[in-house]
Amino acid sequence: MAISEEQLKRLAEQLPDVSRDPQAVRTRVEAMEKVLERAFIIPGINKPIGVDSLVGLIPVVGDVVTAVMGAYIVWEARNLGMSKWQLTRMATNVGIDTALGAIPLAGDVFDFIWRSNSRNLRIIRKHLDKHHPGTRTLEG
Repeated sequence: MAISEEQLKRLAEQLPDVSRDPQAVRTRVEAMEKVLERAFIIPGINKPIGVDSLVGLIPVVGDVVTAVMGAYIVWEARNLGMSKWQLTRMATNVGIDTALGAIPLAGDVFDFIWRSNSRNLRIIRKHLDKHHPGTRTLEG
């Protein structure tokens, strides 16, 4: 069954905006980092923990899922036109998180300590602050 051009346009209008606008990218990346690294607070020690640490408890599958989610942040950075050096650093952060996070038990502790997505967010923010200063937000 073929889709007409008009049907395709209507479908595209219903999809969420995934523009390459630096402010939109910043918002999406910050939201993804929060979900992956700081979605919940551990009571008693007030330490933030995210989906990366929780899903990483599931052997193999959890590490693959969080690697894909981390790779999304690198993909967004690529869409911003960041340098190959920055993208390589970011991909290395995700790779280290995935490789060491896959080690049973020790990897789970490592996931709790090594926050590759937060590191990658810092790289993106530095780039955006330099090349797109209008995207800066006040942090409280």
